[in-house]
Amino acid sequence: MKLDVSVLRYMSREEFRVLTAVEMGMKNHEIVPTTLICRISNMKRGLAFKALKLLHKHKLVTHDAKKYDGYKLNYAGYDYLALKTFCLRNTVSGVGTQIGVGKESDIFSVINEDEEELCLKLHRLGRISFRAIKRKRDYLKHRKNASWMYMSRLAALKEYSFMKALYDHGFPVPTPIDHSRHAIVMSLVKGYSLCTVRHIEHVEEVYLK
Repeated sequence: MKLDVSVLRYMSREEFRVLTAVEMGMKNHEIVPTTLICRISNMKRGLAFKALKLLHKHKLVTHDAKKYDGYKLNYAGYDYLALKTFCLRNTVSGVGTQIGVGKESDIFSVINEDEEELCLKLHRLGRISFRAIKRKRDYLKHRKNASWMYMSRLAALKEYSFMKALYDHGFPVPTPIDHSRHAIVMSLVKGYSLCTVRHIEHVEEVYLK
């Protein structure tokens, strides 16, 4: 999935306030009623509607009026909320190109304020080819149902926790830097994909490492 951050720097506080309200409303609603969004954001109806219109225009939320008028967050909006948090924490100051893609995630290069290149991993559970995860993973524990975004958040938290534990005990893993929602920021490890390597010298040494 493409990560287009061109709109991020121009978004107002009100738009992020409403976007956060949609996220909060989705804890109990698949489609968050527009009236509830206004109430959670504590904004006047006109301002909230204007922000929702812009968010929908930039494809950060999806509008649904089948049963009632409401909106739901999509992964693009979730990406923006995570990136906004990283920016406020001075973890990320710029987003580069996509450097990897998998069944569960997308990987991008990012930089911090010191222009150090880092790695951003965005968990995206729920892709068509990998929907058996609700049966095969223990993210839900005792919960019967949960959204894919919530499961992506749990997956990111679990990965970050394991990575930090391994790093703290001296294992050769990327340096865990920060996490927010479904996103993890870690150090960028330079290397090659094994599928592109045709010949390896000192096979035993590489295997042991």
